[in-house]
Amino acid sequence: MSRTMLPSDANPYGNVHGGEVSFLAPVYVGHLVTAKASVNHVGKTSMEIGVRVEAEDMLTGNVVHVASAHLVFVATDERGKPVALPPLIAETDDERRRMAAAEARRSLRLHRPRTS
Repeated sequence: MSRTMLPSDANPYGNVHGGEVSFLAPVYVGHLVTAKASVNHVGKTSMEIGVRVEAEDMLTGNVVHVASAHLVFVATDERGKPVALPPLIAETDDERRRMAAAEARRSLRLHRPRTS
């Protein structure tokens, strides 16, 4: 997904605002912002999606990484009950690397002490 940033997306200084998002580098009006997503891991009923956001200066062609996120979704049926997902098959070294990193994050989430 790509979108050109417009004045309505910016603060008075010309920097694009991200609401609750912290940018790693500034994004300016006129930049083309692209969000790239990939399925990193699929468990029994959940999946991790990795998102990388980049901004391209359309005048210079310079592209910078501005944000990343890991999102976890649970597959549900029409009643809201979790349903099984087909397995993800990693075919490339990059896919295997992303899957291993996602499995490590999942392990940390599952073994983290819960707070009330």
